[in-house]
Amino acid sequence: MSAVHDQLYKIRHSAAHVMAQAVREIFPAASIAIGPPIDDGFYYDFDLPRALTPDDLADIESRMRRIINGKHAFVYREVTAAEARVIFADQAYKLELIDGLAAGQDENGGAANGSAVVISTYKQDTFEDLCRGPHVANTKEIPADGFKLMSVAGAYWRGDEKRPQLQRIYATAWESKAALEHYLFQLEEAKRRDHRKLGRELGLFYFSEDVGAGLPLFTPKGEMIRYQMESYVREAQTRHGYQHVWTGHLVKETLYHKSGHYDNYRDSMFPPMVDGDSIFRLKPMNCPSHMTLFKEMGRHSYRELPMRFAEFATLYRYEDSGALSGLTRVRSLTQDDCHVFCTPDQIQEEFSRCLKLIKEVLTTYTLSDYRVRLSLRGNEGKFVNDDDKWERATAALKSALDANGVSYEAVEGEAAFYGPKADFLAKDVLGREWQLSTIQIDFIQPARLGVEYVGEDSQMHTPVLIHRAVTGSTERFMAVMIEHFAGAFPLWLAPIQAVIIPISDEKHSEFALAVQAKMAALGMRVEVNMGRDRMQAKIRDAQMQKVPYMLIVGDREAAAGAIAVRTRTGEDLGAIAVDDFIARAQAEIAAKS
Repeated sequence: MSAVHDQLYKIRHSAAHVMAQAVREIFPAASIAIGPPIDDGFYYDFDLPRALTPDDLADIESRMRRIINGKHAFVYREVTAAEARVIFADQAYKLELIDGLAAGQDENGGAANGSAVVISTYKQDTFEDLCRGPHVANTKEIPADGFKLMSVAGAYWRGDEKRPQLQRIYATAWESKAALEHYLFQLEEAKRRDHRKLGRELGLFYFSEDVGAGLPLFTPKGEMIRYQMESYVREAQTRHGYQHVWTGHLVKETLYHKSGHYDNYRDSMFPPMVDGDSIFRLKPMNCPSHMTLFKEMGRHSYRELPMRFAEFATLYRYEDSGALSGLTRVRSLTQDDCHVFCTPDQIQEEFSRCLKLIKEVLTTYTLSDYRVRLSLRGNEGKFVNDDDKWERATAALKSALDANGVSYEAVEGEAAFYGPKADFLAKDVLGREWQLSTIQIDFIQPARLGVEYVGEDSQMHTPVLIHRAVTGSTERFMAVMIEHFAGAFPLWLAPIQAVIIPISDEKHSEFALAVQAKMAALGMRVEVNMGRDRMQAKIRDAQMQKVPYMLIVGDREAAAGAIAVRTRTGEDLGAIAVDDFIARAQAEIAAKS
């Protein structure tokens, strides 16, 4: 952790203690639970005599600033369990924590090291709390204008719905007033860009109770964006040597028992469908189907490898209804999936091919600011128990990353159940990270499914399987793009690229329709607004719909074979000959700029 982030952590942790003190001043009988730092701030859980109001939050903030200005030192001390019980005699939640610590549990109730752990407290002013730290030296190091209480939510004690429900105050804290204001601006901007809001306003997709939660319905405009996204990746994949296949929607459950997916993903699978002695599942992933296709195509020679199967397959995940969120978490998703069957000697070259494709696509979408996370097996989790293959796969992936000069952060316990993976986390225009692309090395599944090829030695060998996705799921990537571009898609991706607006429907509609027909014949997506609204209202409507170009035609334009061009940002480009505008637009589309 960098020094800056370490200091920010201390500020947030210390502010949580100050907030708890302020709450106790307002509600002396309050019971306090836990208050950890979190991403962007901190929270603290309280058992209070009544529900908090916005006025209470304002009062708490005011008291926090008074405490901060007191420059009270954060004083650390270690205590015995008996001493701690005296200090927190009137605090039931703290007493439960103390009992756990004395029994060798951590603060979450899990096993620590099997023996009693050190019990320590931090005290500032009149407030003392169970805590391991770290904290700033004194309250004055918490910027009094760098924090804000954000909201109140319900939270069960220790996440157990059978335990008491507490009131959780969420807050944000930063190293300066400027940093806080920047964060609050980004929050407002994120609300403005919310893909669920823009999806409705721009008429891209809907959800219906009649169809079911997590099952999006795409309008013609929404489907056009999907089509353009998938067409681009399909073309890029073909150019990079991938072949496209199709493997349907249903799979016999026995295949997932063989591959190992059933044991690891059955909770994410839709319920079984029974047909006599056979049980079918809606397909939640592609790899077993692709390996089966490889086998069914006949005996393969090493000369045929690498073999690259790509598919835009609709998959089905039985996500918990509470986890569903717009297009970012759905139950039906279309994945730009690919599986490469190769020899061990081909791993590095194929990884480079995957990497080149990912870089090209992310750059096209202006997501070139990304980092790579190397997800490894770790010591816990449902990972296939085959140390040799795990070591070979991990070494191969690290070697491929190093050979391509890719820096990465290794994270234990985040691998797929069958192998390590390199995940690409890209930053959008607001600096938010999205896990999009992935490359995974798999030495395990092909052997489990009996996938083989004839080697140069005329013996049967098991290929290595490289799993690869560029944009992940179409639905989630579309949500990212809506928010990244705030709905103002680049010309090549915009569902409607231009709207032609005749000044007078009676006099200029014929010319407008002729221009539309000419552009449509060249593959451009153009509409004519023949409504009764005035010209300015039609321009505003097109701008609200974030259409890239408004093409206005009147007497002068019709006589000159031209169009008066305006952009969605309000720029007036003046009159341009129809053919010249078409050439300009086609160049912009081809460049995907």
